[in-house]
Amino acid sequence: MHETSTTLSPFDIAAILVVASAFLGWLNHHFIKLPHVIGLTVMGALGAIGLMVADAFIPGIILDDWVASLLEQMDFTDTLLQGMLSFLLFAGALHVDLDRLRVAWLPVLLLSTVGVVISTLLIGAASWGLGLLLGLPITPIWYFVFGALISPTDPVSVLGVLKEENVPASLQSAVAGESLFNDGVGIVVFVILLGAAVTGNDFSLAEGARLFAIEAGGGVLVGLVFGFIGYRALASMDEYTLEVLITLAIVMGGYALCTQLHISGPLAMAVAGLLIGNHGVTYAMSDVTRDYLIKFWELVDELLNSVLFLLIGLELIALAPGTDAAIFGLAAIVITLAARAIAVGSATKIIPAARLDNRGAGRVLWWGGLRGGISIALALSLPAGPTRDLLLAATFAAVLFSVLVQRATLGKLIESLKAEHAPAVEEESSPSAH
Repeated sequence: MHETSTTLSPFDIAAILVVASAFLGWLNHHFIKLPHVIGLTVMGALGAIGLMVADAFIPGIILDDWVASLLEQMDFTDTLLQGMLSFLLFAGALHVDLDRLRVAWLPVLLLSTVGVVISTLLIGAASWGLGLLLGLPITPIWYFVFGALISPTDPVSVLGVLKEENVPASLQSAVAGESLFNDGVGIVVFVILLGAAVTGNDFSLAEGARLFAIEAGGGVLVGLVFGFIGYRALASMDEYTLEVLITLAIVMGGYALCTQLHISGPLAMAVAGLLIGNHGVTYAMSDVTRDYLIKFWELVDELLNSVLFLLIGLELIALAPGTDAAIFGLAAIVITLAARAIAVGSATKIIPAARLDNRGAGRVLWWGGLRGGISIALALSLPAGPTRDLLLAATFAAVLFSVLVQRATLGKLIESLKAEHAPAVEEESSPSAH
């Protein structure tokens, strides 16, 4: 009987997560009144802590074991990387203005490629030095694996902020564009470094470049093909229910194909979403279809965001950090912030053409470089052992700080910059939908 009660079907797991997200969201809306995703993360974390405290002081309580079993059955990594991420990236890309993105194409390109590589190297080197000071028995390559998994900014978090804040259009394009593309780059770098760490083989820059070109280039190509096919299909009819179904087919079919071909699904969905959200929305849809499609994907985005940030809070149950892990986790917050600052400066200031016009843009890009579910999922995909536990604790610390502190204060930073440079930032923000 006990075994039956703890073995849940995928539908059971989805039902539990949606019900919990709805209930906690209702509590937050009426009583706590934090921003939605922050509130869910906080309550998920507090709930996890409460369950662990109850287990420690009340004999026979096994709720924390049940939640841990739930998270293990769900396989957070596959759920996010093979499921949620495809929908979230497509939904986010629908709202990015391609014309404005073209204006900021160089800083976006540098931030999502060179910036990720620089951040990976800096975090890896600094973490390695800290590990030596603490006497941690970890092979150096694993510190660079950590650098790769924590370097990408999370599109879920970043695009959520852009919906709430009146960010100047050129800066909004840079932040949105980077957040859409750098996760794909970060995942490719992570896979390459992880392969070297697991096998013990020497890291080959040439082999890494080859794999990167195949995965990233293939993802962009699939995104263009599926986006164009979808655009032509949408333009051939005026039936909003079928057109929404076509966009679902683009996301699910395109991402599944990328998985089978071992190329970057995140990049494919970002490219397809840009095409449908710009050319498709503008030239291939009636006003009725446009309204239904945008609202449908906004609902999908909100639902998945709610579940994702609740999961991030609940994942605290998977951690039991010791002293070294706690020190390493706190240091990881400072290290990632410093590396982000250097990466942003390198990508947007060294090359004159990549500089952004808005004063204070560097500070917004730095503080707005939020980490989220992608980093957690990559950390959870590491092989079990002490190294995984240590890197997971560091990742969780950086993500929690990002969600609870950076995201909560980013709006205030933007407002202070507008007040400080009022004449320089008086620019209309881009519309949330076309």
